[in-house]
Amino acid sequence: MKNLPALLLVWLWCLIPLPAQAELVIEITAGRDNPTSIAVVPFAWSGWGSADQDVAQIVQQDLHRSGQFAPLGRADMLSLPSAEAEVFFRDWRVTNVEYLLIGRVSADEFAGAVAVATIEYELFDVFRQERILQGSESGPRTELRMLSHRVSDAVYQQLTGIRGAFATRILYVNVTQRVAAADTFRLMLADSDGARAQQVLISNEPLLSPSWAPDGRQIAYVSFETGRPAIYRQDLFSGERERLTSYPGINGAPSWSPDGNRLALVLSKDGNPNIYVLDLASRHLRQLTRHYAIDTEPAWMPDGRSLLFTSDRGGRPQIYRVDLASGQIERVTYDGRWNARATVAADGRTMALVNQRDNRYHIAVQDLKRDRMQILTATELDESPSVAPNGSMLLYATKFDGRGILAAVSVDGRVKFRLPSREGDVREPAWSPYLGNP
Repeated sequence: MKNLPALLLVWLWCLIPLPAQAELVIEITAGRDNPTSIAVVPFAWSGWGSADQDVAQIVQQDLHRSGQFAPLGRADMLSLPSAEAEVFFRDWRVTNVEYLLIGRVSADEFAGAVAVATIEYELFDVFRQERILQGSESGPRTELRMLSHRVSDAVYQQLTGIRGAFATRILYVNVTQRVAAADTFRLMLADSDGARAQQVLISNEPLLSPSWAPDGRQIAYVSFETGRPAIYRQDLFSGERERLTSYPGINGAPSWSPDGNRLALVLSKDGNPNIYVLDLASRHLRQLTRHYAIDTEPAWMPDGRSLLFTSDRGGRPQIYRVDLASGQIERVTYDGRWNARATVAADGRTMALVNQRDNRYHIAVQDLKRDRMQILTATELDESPSVAPNGSMLLYATKFDGRGILAAVSVDGRVKFRLPSREGDVREPAWSPYLGNP
């Protein structure tokens, strides 16, 4: 039970009164050339009731989706150990498996009301014939899927040296188009793999630009429910929401500061669209840019000292940086005639953006230290990149078979997968921060 405090936010997810919706599905389209072989053996079950989730399958799918691993199929496993004493390394060397993950799941009644599940797991290096990782995850039984993602995170970090991001969530907008009626817009919340999709808000007017607060509890977005754009803040656990801005003209592109105390946004209340910062406690509004061009799409740098934004002040959209203390503005992108929608990884060095070439819109990354840009996608209409909290993957919106879908690509462009919805068009993704402590 030692991990329960770290799972406080995750525990609260099961209390959110949101209706279930059609989930996104995973379609892996590209992976690494030499992925690491691993066997994830079905976890043994004990305790109250029967298994609600196949923990091993969830972990296996997470690792496979990362593109870093090639899991062994269950039909090819020569034994099914659940404890170290049952492991015979020769069984796994025969199948050329490098690593072996085994485990056990138990479920009990806690305090006579809340069912608690515990996952215990062990990771072995097959060729060295030794255990290299052992741990456990505990929490509400209803959150067994999220607990499984946390096991995936631990295994991923042990074998790659990079913190996993499977136990995170995503926001996106699902649009159902209708012939004889208004389109339906739904703001959706789902696990990072698209599972357990839930509806946060439904409207017959557009919903845009969902953005996560760094605490993983609050979100901000743009809604046209009053007939014109307004920025709202909403608590995901209580459902409480409030309108923050509703000035004449544009109210758009909310972006949370790293400390969660401020919101960068775009307003045109005084004429042209400019970048502002709203202090959420005092409601003081500070104007950062003053230009006759269009300034939009603010994105905070991780240190909170500056903002990136898109502007056509040079004739075409490019990305600029404004220093909050001095107000000094400098241009950041020069590679290509059109660059927009910047977002920055937690390392402060990798910037994801949309780059236009030959009338096609691609997802790209730029090294902010070396000013080197790399195009990651080959599709024609890619937009709205969002970076995973560990900086390893980008989630973005694109078109496939005539429909709007979500897709993901690794920051080196070698791993790709799609997350199409079974219904409606999907757009405007936003990847959550880490939920709770590791």
